[in-house]
Amino acid sequence: MRTPHTSAHTSATVNIGILAHVDAGKTSLTERLLFDTGAIDRLGSVDAGTTRTDTGAVERRRGITVRTAVASFTTGGLHVNLIDTPGHGDFTAEVERALGVLDAAVLVLSAVEGVQARTRVLMRSLCRLGLPALVFVNKTDRTGAREDATLAAIRAGLTPRVVPMATVRAIGTRDARTVPHSFDDPAFRERVAEALAEDDDGVLAELVDGRVPDADRLRAGLADHTARGLLHPLYFGSALSGQGIGHLLDGIARWLPPARGDSAGEPRGTVFAVERAPSGEKTAYLRLFSGTLDRRARVTLHRREPDGTLAEHGGRVTGLDVAGLGIADGDRHRLTPGGIAAIRGLPAVRVGDRLGANGGHPEAVFAPPTLESVVRPSRPADASRLHAALAALADQDPLIATRPLPDGAGTSVLLYGEVQKEVLAATLAEEFGVEAVFEESRPLFRERPMGTGAAYEGIDRRTTAAFWATIGLRVDPGAPGSGTVFRRETELGALPAGFDRAIEETARRTLQQGLYGWPVTDVVITLTHSGYASPVSTGTDFRRLTPLVLMRALAEAGTGVYEPCHTYELEVPSDALSAATGLLAEQGATVGDAVPAAAGWLIRGIVPARRVAAVERRLPGVARGEAAWWSAPTVDRPLPGKPPARERSGADPLNRAEYLRSLGRA
Repeated sequence: MRTPHTSAHTSATVNIGILAHVDAGKTSLTERLLFDTGAIDRLGSVDAGTTRTDTGAVERRRGITVRTAVASFTTGGLHVNLIDTPGHGDFTAEVERALGVLDAAVLVLSAVEGVQARTRVLMRSLCRLGLPALVFVNKTDRTGAREDATLAAIRAGLTPRVVPMATVRAIGTRDARTVPHSFDDPAFRERVAEALAEDDDGVLAELVDGRVPDADRLRAGLADHTARGLLHPLYFGSALSGQGIGHLLDGIARWLPPARGDSAGEPRGTVFAVERAPSGEKTAYLRLFSGTLDRRARVTLHRREPDGTLAEHGGRVTGLDVAGLGIADGDRHRLTPGGIAAIRGLPAVRVGDRLGANGGHPEAVFAPPTLESVVRPSRPADASRLHAALAALADQDPLIATRPLPDGAGTSVLLYGEVQKEVLAATLAEEFGVEAVFEESRPLFRERPMGTGAAYEGIDRRTTAAFWATIGLRVDPGAPGSGTVFRRETELGALPAGFDRAIEETARRTLQQGLYGWPVTDVVITLTHSGYASPVSTGTDFRRLTPLVLMRALAEAGTGVYEPCHTYELEVPSDALSAATGLLAEQGATVGDAVPAAAGWLIRGIVPARRVAAVERRLPGVARGEAAWWSAPTVDRPLPGKPPARERSGADPLNRAEYLRSLGRA
């Protein structure tokens, strides 16, 4: 039976992410929650392409979620913003962005397939962030669904800290029915108490004395442990039939902590999704952590550019609609802490932009893409339209980091995987009307300085100066994972702020192409000398001279080329161990250790990112479909042999004559 839909004007809000492995039923569950709470009057279908949250043509046609979507409903007096996120591994950054604005999550898995590789990755992310989470075991009415085996797999391969809140009768049949456990049942109370005792000495002491805490204390303890991410209430059901959905809704209202925030402070929030209308107008989805935000407010947004520089932009909000509030709600244009709003009027807004000094939340750090592909229009006349379309897509996902190649050779885009490339191609065709050809993906290598190098160039007043600027720079290796660090040995205030900023910003951009054309990382740049000639020096002098000085310093330091790698875990049956290790060795992977596991053997190690797709493709044949594979980006490792070169975008500053000619043409 559907729960009557009540006004979204409630006293508490919670922002929930629906997370799952591909095809576990995540989008179907979203539709069912919206339908059963009265937020929508018709149940959408993934197969028919009529779901509420998969709004793009590509999503409807492929039946997968590739963008973060927001929908709202109310249950038990609680206003819930439901964030339906991608399930495919190629959209990891999209999921990570969504996790950064959540209060809690519902992790979905199938009662047929059980714990899958992507399920483990998501649970690790939830535990790392300390996000409260419920577990929903879907598809209990499908042939092959299992209760005890699924619970055992969850405890062995996902987390032992789950508390089943129901059981299933006639599981695996169309007559499957979910039966909730009751706190009136002494056996259930004892199971909950045993789970709480793992982290609650008071409950443990009562159990040792032969006493089980009363129901109210157990409910309070379960809510507290769930909010702290120590326990995960687990529910069974079927998104298609609606079985168990009422129990899950009750769990959302009962166990998940609502959003909190100080409405009196400075507005702080994070933009986690951006949509662009056919007219070009952008709609940004912003989660507010503190303060309030009104329509027509003037705001300043901060972002970290791909080169590491901090940038800011601002504007006036011309439209603000709080998620879940309708025309009848008088405060639908006023966003308060914990809420999400669709905001318009900010043409430069991008995913990841932060309102306030730090957005009210730790800055998210995403593993960079490890693949690169060159995109060209099928028709040369569409070159400018392709460039504009890719720029629009980069607003939605800045990590694709487009860059034009010289002489109109195409545009480079960065990727996480082949499915992402297919989705980009389909999106360009269906949403922008541009047919594009993607070249074969190649790994995106990185350079690191091997030593120290320095260079200097000053103003020579005896001749006509090429640049009215003095710059000295030193390059040193940085700590692993530090990215690009810019320091100054010059006296504070020796340069006007605009000139100083021009040096740092240009230095970071310059290192997007090192000695071999790859991005340079883990590097410390130190400004050792600076000077200017008033009033003739301009910021342009410093922006043009910096690449010449920096690349000479980098050439003196030398660089090594590193390839991106993934750390992996692989579970295989015992009789497939030899074939699996052989496949890993063939693909250049190292095997750190192999230990016995419940399903056979657990192998851990490191594999080149460019080989991950091949391993995933061949594993089912090697292990008869019984392998469980998980991988995630980790540290790079030196690339043996002669370093491969990457074509440069623009003139090479190490070729001074060519560089100066390019400046003259510009």
